[in-house]
Amino acid sequence: MIADLRWSRRWRQPLTGLMLILTVMLLSGCMYSGEVKKRNAPASGEFIVIVQNAVDQYKERTGVLPIKNKESDTPIYEKYFIDFNKLTQSNLLSMVPTNSFENGGTAIYVLVDVETEPKVKLMDLPLYQQMVDIQREVFAYRDKQGKLPKGEKVAEGVYLLDFEQLRMKKPVIQSPNSGQTLPVLVEDTGDVYIDYALDIMKVMEKKGSETIGPDTDLREILVAESLFVPAWSLPYKWIDGMPKLVNSFGQS
Repeated sequence: MIADLRWSRRWRQPLTGLMLILTVMLLSGCMYSGEVKKRNAPASGEFIVIVQNAVDQYKERTGVLPIKNKESDTPIYEKYFIDFNKLTQSNLLSMVPTNSFENGGTAIYVLVDVETEPKVKLMDLPLYQQMVDIQREVFAYRDKQGKLPKGEKVAEGVYLLDFEQLRMKKPVIQSPNSGQTLPVLVEDTGDVYIDYALDIMKVMEKKGSETIGPDTDLREILVAESLFVPAWSLPYKWIDGMPKLVNSFGQS
């Protein structure tokens, strides 16, 4: 479905095979969309504790993490997928979590902070698939029109995505953490992103900004307070009491 996309950067390519498998599962009825997600959501925290324990034991035994290989330039929050085969074959996990993609669910289990203290988090696949579809439409529009469907500028080289120009019904991009509807952005490169500023602001209002350094990527704080990682995201910095986007070239 997405193998023919002409990505402007290579870092989305490692998930192509994953999304093709996801599409087959959706079409074959192995995944029941919102029903599966709703059924498993309350247990996500419990599953994370169980998988975290297995990951910790695996690393203690082997000295390495039970992860699947990815390209070095894969986005940080989409880079370290947990390999459940390694955990089950090592008898550290009796079964794959029922909310996981591998077991017909809608979550991919990933690791963050792998160099310091690896932590288990989730990536929401329905959200990811929505963005794959939007990215395809943006590239097709650019190729046909010779321009990008830019709306209001929100940062240097980053704009709200104008769905009217795409002649596409504006999708509901719902945060798996807060339930808020999040905007979609397009960069001058043509790459699309989710704007997590609303989620970050909600967390910052709770935690306060007194200890936040000027170079802190606010996504780290969001991840620390959340079950889900911010897929399809750009970095944020705390500037003038607000989370400000930093584009892929390091400019805010």
